[in-house]
This record gives sequence, C-alpha cells and structure tokens, in this order.
Amino acid sequence: MCGILAVLGCSDDCQAKRVRVLELSRRLKHRGPDWSGLYQHGDCYLSHQRLAIVDPASGDQPLFNEDGKIVVTVNGEIYNHEELRKNLPNHKFRTGSDCDVIAHLYEEHGENFVDMLDGMFSFVLLDTRDNSFLAARDAIGITSLYIGWGLDGSVWISSELKGLNDECEHFEVFPPGHLYSSKMGGLRRWHNPPWFSEAIPSTPYEPFDLRRAFEKAVIKRLMTDVPFGVLLSGGLDSSLVAAVTARHLEGTKAAKHWGVQLHSFCVGLEGSPDLKAAREVADYLGTVHHEFHFTVQDGIDAIEDVIYHIETYDVTTIRASTPMFLMSRKIKSLGVKMVLSGEGADEIFGGYLYFHKAPNKDEFHRETCRKIKALHQYDCLRANKATSAWGLEARVPFLDKEFVNVAMSIDPEWKMIKPEQKRIEKWILRQAFDDEERPYLPKHILYRQKEQFSDGVGYSWIDGLKAHAEHHVNDKMMLNAAHIFPHNTPITKEAYYYRMIFDRLFPQNSASLTVPGGASVACSTATAVAWDESWSKNLDPSGRAAIGVHNSPYEKRATTVVTNGKLTTKVTEPVARVMETTPGLTIRG
Repeated sequence: MCGILAVLGCSDDCQAKRVRVLELSRRLKHRGPDWSGLYQHGDCYLSHQRLAIVDPASGDQPLFNEDGKIVVTVNGEIYNHEELRKNLPNHKFRTGSDCDVIAHLYEEHGENFVDMLDGMFSFVLLDTRDNSFLAARDAIGITSLYIGWGLDGSVWISSELKGLNDECEHFEVFPPGHLYSSKMGGLRRWHNPPWFSEAIPSTPYEPFDLRRAFEKAVIKRLMTDVPFGVLLSGGLDSSLVAAVTARHLEGTKAAKHWGVQLHSFCVGLEGSPDLKAAREVADYLGTVHHEFHFTVQDGIDAIEDVIYHIETYDVTTIRASTPMFLMSRKIKSLGVKMVLSGEGADEIFGGYLYFHKAPNKDEFHRETCRKIKALHQYDCLRANKATSAWGLEARVPFLDKEFVNVAMSIDPEWKMIKPEQKRIEKWILRQAFDDEERPYLPKHILYRQKEQFSDGVGYSWIDGLKAHAEHHVNDKMMLNAAHIFPHNTPITKEAYYYRMIFDRLFPQNSASLTVPGGASVACSTATAVAWDESWSKNLDPSGRAAIGVHNSPYEKRATTVVTNGKLTTKVTEPVARVMETTPGLTIRG
C-alpha cells in the first residue's frame, strides 16, 4: 500500500506551506518507503509515499496525462489496467504502472470513469485546466481514506488520520464506493450494487459459478513485480486463498519472476490452534511455510504502536491487529512486499458463529449486507493498516467486486446454518471447493469451525489483554467513564485502556467519531444482538462469546463492567450444546 495526502484550495501557497505538507506526508512514509513525490499547482498539493509493487522502475507518483495537465496520486492496485489501456488507443502512457490509466480515463470520460476500475484504490485527481479536483475510494473500502476541512476553506484528503488531524477543523472517514467532486460540490455514491439496498436475492446456488468467480478473483491478484506470499491461519478462508493461489500460480508472470513454489505465513502463541492447522495446510499444498511465534507480553508491548497505526479503539480490531502487525514486520524482513489474505468471507457468507441464531433467511441476508457495509471500519481497516505499518501490501480476493456481486446474489436460504441438514457456517463456500477428484484441501480443514483471528492465534492472548487492562484501569475510572468519554463510552476495562491510548495519540473530537461503536457479540452488528436474549448479557466480540456454538467457549468467569452508570460483576455461564454437522465433524459447546 502507498500513502497519499492532498491539500486542495488552501489559502497559503508559500514555501512554508510546502514544507508543512512534506512534513505531514512523511507521517505516511511507513506505507510507502520506496519513494516520495510532491506536486504543487498554486494552492493545491498532491503528495505520495510509494510502495512499488507493479513497475518499480518507472511508476513513481504523482502520475500525469500526456500534456501534464491532469495529475493524480493513487494508493492501490488496478487489476484490469491492461484491458483499460487497450481501450485508450489514442493515449500515450508514461509508465507501466497499473495506476497510470486513471488520468487518461478521466481525460476520456470525465468523472464517470470510476466504475470502470477493477481493484482496490483511493486517489485524488487534480485537473489544472480549471483547478477542479476529484477524489474516490474503492467499492468496499479496502484502502483506507479520510477527508477533512480546514478553517481556510481547504479540503484535505489522506490515507490515514495522522496525515490531516492536526490541520483540519473537522475530519471524517471518506465513505467507500463514493467520490468527492469539487465541480459537484460534495460526496456522491459511484458504486450501487443490488445487495446495497438489502433486497432479498433469489438466484439459485451454483457451486461451480461460485468457485469460478473466486478463482478469477485470486488469479487477477497475482499481478506483481515483487516477491509475494499468502497469509495462512489454517482456517477455511485463508486456506482457500492459499489453495487456489498454489493451483494457479504456474504460468503467471509472477511465477516467471519468483518461481512456482508459494510462500505462506502464520503467527500465533506457542501451541495455538492456528499454528497447528496452518502447518497442516502448508504441508498439504507444498508451500514454503514460515511460522512466527509471539508471547502475550510481546503483544501487550506493541499495543500503543498498533493503536497509532490502526487508528482505532475498537476492541476486536485491536485484538486481531496486534498479531497481524507483529507478523507483517517479520514478513517484510524476509523481502516480501505483498500478501494475499482471506478477509471478507465471513461477512459475505455469514461465517461468524452468531449467524447460527439468525431467525430467518431475510434477516440473515440483511445482516451480511450490514457487515459488508461496515468492513472498512473493521477487518479492511485492520488488514490495510496492520500490514502497511511495515510497507507490506495485503490483497483480499474475497472482496473482489464481481465475486461479491455473485455471492450476494445467491438466495440466502442456501447460506442459512442448518445443523439438522449437516450445513455449518459458510456451507455453500465449502461445498463449492469440495472436489473429490482434485481436492483443494483436506476434508477436516475444509469443514473446520470458524475461528476468529484474535482467538485462533491462541486463546490466552485475549485473556492476557483483559488481565493487563484490569491492572491498569481501576473501578473509579470506570465509574466516571461516561463523563470522560461521552461518545462510545467504554463499558469494560479493556475498552477503557485502549480508549485512553487512542485519545492521547489522537485528541481531536473528530478522531473519536471515526471509530464505530454499539453492542456486539462474536462480531455481530448491534441489530443482531437481539437474535438471542442471552447475548445482551454477554457482550464480547470474541467468537468464544457465542456460547452454545463455539467448540471452546468462555469458561464460567467474572468480569467487571459498567451498567447504567454502576459497576457490576457479570458471570458468564457456558451452555452445553452439541450439533452434528458433517460426517466426522462435531461442534461441541
């Protein structure tokens, strides 16, 4: 991932302003350590910190059209850039960069070209002919982006909060699937797929169509001129990414440069579920496997750095980001600059364990829509920023625009979890890759129960975080939490601990408003908490909070929380339940 910062229409175009923009842009240097660029036209500045993945030799930014009057700074990858170039026969391209097409598409089609782009991207384009500008963010929000406004009327756009928070009177998340046009005077949605309305689809489930769409999504993401690999936790999603990559790597341009043997990476505490499962998948696929260990103390020591880079105080995001942050540093040290990752499948297919309690197919589908719409604030934010902290790029094939449309058009009755029919979570995805003749994965991996990343790296990780927070946050602090943090008031000591660090790093009120809130159990939305009456008494984002569903639910335990302004001790009683799923697989709770 690269880092972009644009300052548009500021009142000061002196040398001191240029120096300040350079200073702020350097705050994003971790995202793009390979090169820096800054373009100034009057009162507008476009800066770029580059991570070179495609055309490292000549693709430095900002990029220009033929006559240099259209300028663009981009973070992302445009997977269909070669096809787009063929449709622009009268244009001359200065570089081989995939992002080079953007300025030329604007020149040819005006502001209505964004939907032509197939990829993950955030960009700012400046048309110096009339001093207008355009900014846009990809459909799902895989790349991070923020927008702010200065007292002088300037508009600021940055890949991360830290690029603009000290200069803007107000700033906020730039919404996914939107563009900001100075000509139109504000934000408008450019991406409006059928699922966005949450209307219930009715397309029959065709396993081969789903498999083919995912394989295409993986293959197009093998576009790279640098060493790459896959993140492999041993769960279904990352294992499918690895299996499809390994099967189709031979014959690609990437294989010609870097060989046909895939590298895989996993992180966890000693003896964690993910390490064991990932090693087994890696052996099955024949990858060069790299296993990284960390201790609970390693993770706790990194928390402040994680919050600085991830720019959130959301509990589940910080829990999961910390191992990923530590692993990304190790991966980059090996010379790898790009990885494929498995984010998005749980949102699309209802893979989180709380989906077991979905009351009907309509509510199941609406919840998946809500989850996809919120991805940019949770898993996409984690995957983007935890890797970018070390100059590593993460690509997410499950969030391919076309694959999402295919998967979300399927009648949700097929996605429903039905133990009596031996259909577990993400059953249609598992079935699509259950090939008896040429197996993608061993059966027990293909049908492994969902394990959230923060749980799978080792159950003692979350328990250790809670104990650490308990030591640093006292009961008096919790009693006054609503006065100190009136927005998204933390109700647990762990949440309070993260919030203290976040507010010290990002003290502006606008910063706290960029972080989502609301009740959640096992990563549900607040709406889905109502599916089970007992969940409102056990609000925790861990998958182990799905008591009666998870193989290893929380043991009976006491936790201090704030309820209606009073400290209470909450005791969670696990409820035993056994559900038969597939032959040879039993989920016990």
